[in-house]
Amino acid sequence: MAIEFATNVAIDVAPAQFQESLMTRSLSSALALTGLALGLALAPPARAADISGVWLTDTGDANVRLAKCGANLCGTIIWLREPNDPATGRPRTDAKNADAAKRSHPMMGIEVAIGFHPDNGDANKYVGTFYNAKDGKTYRGSIVPAGADKLDVEGCLLVFCQKQVWTRVKR
Repeated sequence: MAIEFATNVAIDVAPAQFQESLMTRSLSSALALTGLALGLALAPPARAADISGVWLTDTGDANVRLAKCGANLCGTIIWLREPNDPATGRPRTDAKNADAAKRSHPMMGIEVAIGFHPDNGDANKYVGTFYNAKDGKTYRGSIVPAGADKLDVEGCLLVFCQKQVWTRVKR
C-alpha cells in the first residue's frame, strides 16, 4: 500500500504495518484524553477569592470588617460616619431590631453580614444573609469580588434585589 502526502511523496507501507500504526496512535490518543479527563475530574475545586478586610459601604456611612467566623465569613460594623445619634448625642443603637432586647445595642459592632460562604454553583460568589439596621430585617444576599478593591454586594427579598458596590479601605 502506498500512502501519498501533500508533498507528493509516496511511502510504501505494508497494510498490516499501517493498521498497527493507526491502532497505536488511536490508543495513545484515547489514553491521553482519559488522562486529561481524570486530571480535570480530580482537580481541586476552584477557590473563591479572599474578600476579608475592611470595606466602605456604597453610601460611605459605614466600614464593615469581613472576617472568618467559624467556617464562614461575617461582616461587622467597625466605623460609622455619624456614630452618635444627633437627637441624643449618644452612640447610635440598633433601634429598629425586631428583637426588642437588642434595640439598645450600639451600632458599632453589629453583625450585618452573616454566615457568608462560597456558592456551590459559582466559586467566585459568596452567599449568606445581610442584616439591615435601617429596617431591622434580614435579607438573603451575595457578595462577588469585582477586582481587588471592589465588591458587588446584593441583598434580596423574594425576587426584589438591591445592589451596592463596596470599596476596600486602604490602611
